[in-house]
Amino acid sequence: MGYRVAVAGATGAVGREMLNILAERNFPADEVVPLASERSAGSTVEFAGKKLTVKDLAKFDFKGIDIGLFSPGAKVSAVHAPRAAAAGAVVVDNTSQFRYDPEIPLVVPEVNPHAIAGYTKRNIIANPNCSTMQMVVALKPLHDMAKIKRIVVATYQSTGGAGQAGMEELESQTHALFHGSSVAPKKFQKQIAFNVIPHIDVFMPDGSTKEEWKMVQETKKILDPAIDVIATCVRVPVFVGHSEAVVIECEKPIAVEAARAALEKAPGVKVVDERKDGGYITPLECAGTDPVYVSRIRADATVKHGLAFWCVSDNLRKGAALNAVQIAEELARGYLRKAKAA
Repeated sequence: MGYRVAVAGATGAVGREMLNILAERNFPADEVVPLASERSAGSTVEFAGKKLTVKDLAKFDFKGIDIGLFSPGAKVSAVHAPRAAAAGAVVVDNTSQFRYDPEIPLVVPEVNPHAIAGYTKRNIIANPNCSTMQMVVALKPLHDMAKIKRIVVATYQSTGGAGQAGMEELESQTHALFHGSSVAPKKFQKQIAFNVIPHIDVFMPDGSTKEEWKMVQETKKILDPAIDVIATCVRVPVFVGHSEAVVIECEKPIAVEAARAALEKAPGVKVVDERKDGGYITPLECAGTDPVYVSRIRADATVKHGLAFWCVSDNLRKGAALNAVQIAEELARGYLRKAKAA
């Protein structure tokens, strides 16, 4: 009993990764339809060793589609995700368009899979921001153990988080600088090559950036609305892989060894914490892999019941495409199968 799956934004970095992961994980699909803008319609993308012709999202009739995996940009999702949902498809949207709507579940399967059941209100499920996603996967077992009160996080986010254009800007600026010239920034606010930029998305009235605001709001929606969160989000000259330095304050004592043991058992987490030269994970090593890696686990003696750690994940995989496919798998196992059987 296979499903018909449409992938909107199929020619983008996340859309291509969605296609790859659907094939890698043998998702039970009888048909996969790649969708993109009119400009890309007629081109081809690869899926499971085959070339599929891309169709025009704006003209596509979603009748008969079971699941729509969307990553075409928020403005495009705003138009076409509700259209797909109205036609009967369950949309898993990777953009920021629906994350803060109280009627739409915001889901990370390792953290709050029960929230998927709320999709019936609008036939849409939202994927969180990539930086939030990896953090809450690491925080879930710690929150279950000692109830987190406060989170202080600094992110080191790759250019891949800004899409293909972000990675290309890093590459072109680096190449130009090595050859004695320069390339003016277009995608980023300042030169990204050999630099770090403490500015992702637009500024908010309180001085935070929208990316920082997203981490606050999404952590509360996914994990616990009572948690206080302060984030500083920074773009770094890395192609793929977001890193985060996370400090938490808990309501109960949290011993380092107990925290490590809980993280080692947690779904989606891999602990690499050897306390020696190279005994931790960096973005370069996480690229192309699925886990959220946790390293540098240690006590924070400056607060009562404090813990600090470093976490790294491939933002294009777990931070976007893999999470969407995992949600689709949960739908297929526990929701759509029952509907089809009925």
